[in-house]
Amino acid sequence: QVQLVESGGGLVQPGGSLRLSCEASKSIFSMYAMGWYRQAPGKQRELVAFITTGGNTNYADSVKGRFTISRDNAKNTMYLQMNSLKPEDTAVYYCNLRGTLYWGQGTQVTVSS
Repeated sequence: QVQLVESGGGLVQPGGSLRLSCEASKSIFSMYAMGWYRQAPGKQRELVAFITTGGNTNYADSVKGRFTISRDNAKNTMYLQMNSLKPEDTAVYYCNLRGTLYWGQGTQVTVSS
């Protein structure tokens, strides 16, 4: 059993920044690609970004140039640096071990003035 715990969400003004973290409970973290997803009220969960075991990254068009995904395998932790935040980025953000049913509990990000 792997537990994923997200942190770092909160309320921020448009144009602001937040950094989300996702810590895994086991060292198998390094064996998996990892992804950040988000779900806004009334909408389906969508992929925001993912990072492979080798560090290659991919982003949704809506966040390219603003968000950066990274991982620290020594700390079993993945990050999402979010800059130039917009109100439409408001959602619950989840992390996932790609290809598995392991999800975090989610962390709320609210972008509002």
